[in-house]
Amino acid sequence: MNLSSDQQIFWQYRFVKLNGTIVTTWAMLIVMGVAARLITRKLVSQGPVSRWQGALEIIVTGMAAQLKEVGLAKPATYLPFIGTLFLFVAISALLTVVPGYSPPTGSLSTTAALALCVFAAVPFYGLRQQGLRAYLKTYTEPTFIMLPFNLISEVSRTLALAVRLFGNMMSGVMIVGILLTITPFLFPLVMTSLGLLTGMVQAYIFSVLAAVYIAAATRVTHPAAQPQQ
Repeated sequence: MNLSSDQQIFWQYRFVKLNGTIVTTWAMLIVMGVAARLITRKLVSQGPVSRWQGALEIIVTGMAAQLKEVGLAKPATYLPFIGTLFLFVAISALLTVVPGYSPPTGSLSTTAALALCVFAAVPFYGLRQQGLRAYLKTYTEPTFIMLPFNLISEVSRTLALAVRLFGNMMSGVMIVGILLTITPFLFPLVMTSLGLLTGMVQAYIFSVLAAVYIAAATRVTHPAAQPQQ
């Protein structure tokens, strides 16, 4: 049994490999892009809206409200990035019901790439919101002694994001695969359902953590008001 889709090699030339993780990842991206185009092609900005558009607006509004509760003052700015992360992880989990499918999030290379996206997004949004000087100053608060610890925190939480998502997604896939070989069909079906629930929870947690990190980087600190004489 393959531990991850990295072990499914479809094509190889010397050190260049086309494995299952790459194939499933690009297939998912294409499907998500086409689906997004089809879903949004009949949306209108004025006049009466369809029930489908109303449902989509409710979902988007709910996600924006969730980001605002996390601490992002302008959730519409960050919704495309964080929403895409959530959809990618969630769809990866939902497609595990397809026989023979190995989710790309069950590979450490994919979860590391997702974590690196968050790692790059944090300073990007932080610099855009606060400016270079104010953002770099946050690494030396409350004192410059905290600079190395804050830098270590940036790296360690990126590793934690990757390993947490990888471990939880891979464990679910392996448990179902083992049970399919030693038990009847009914029990693995229940475990698959639980795996889908776990995948959705992991997608939510990953997105919320990304929002929390971005909110911390974009928080604008104002100088304390001077007491009036």
